[in-house]
Amino acid sequence: MDSRVQVEPRVVWAVVESGIGPLLLAASRDGLVNVVFHATDAVRDKAVERLASRLGTEPVEAPGSPLLAEAIRQVEAYFAGERRDFDLPLDWSLISGFNREVLRELASGVPYGQVVGYGDLAGRVGQPGAAQAVGMAMGANPLPVVVPCHRVVESGGGIGGFGGGLETKRRLLALEGVLPEPLF
Repeated sequence: MDSRVQVEPRVVWAVVESGIGPLLLAASRDGLVNVVFHATDAVRDKAVERLASRLGTEPVEAPGSPLLAEAIRQVEAYFAGERRDFDLPLDWSLISGFNREVLRELASGVPYGQVVGYGDLAGRVGQPGAAQAVGMAMGANPLPVVVPCHRVVESGGGIGGFGGGLETKRRLLALEGVLPEPLF
């Protein structure tokens, strides 16, 4: 065996520019595991520490890693308006139970350019009346943009909350044609 062959780290990450600012993308051998908004140095460092703690391994910055290549390509294409759906393996290890069930339904059942109410999404997973719990699941989403929590809105027409900030949510919904582009 050649001792010079390097083994791919268990978790790799890179920061990519997007239409909503820098995003940290992290991937494991099982797929994309985390997307973090506003990935400035301080946010990035905290996110990498949190990943190390939660996954039990030190994430390695590796923007050229094959584990990240397709995720980076698809995220860039999405923000360029060239892609509507993500077709990536996802590593769901940072979320479980009801939250994972809700996010999987969101990822598979709410297409580009569509929105769903918190209560409607709760009903889709067999938990009518769990709108507030759906909101908590959206806030815990480790894969925003790719698992489109920005597409979940209030039933009365309000935009609802968003972990990346309301302006980020508005920009994502405008990109998808749900809201008009901001004037400035």
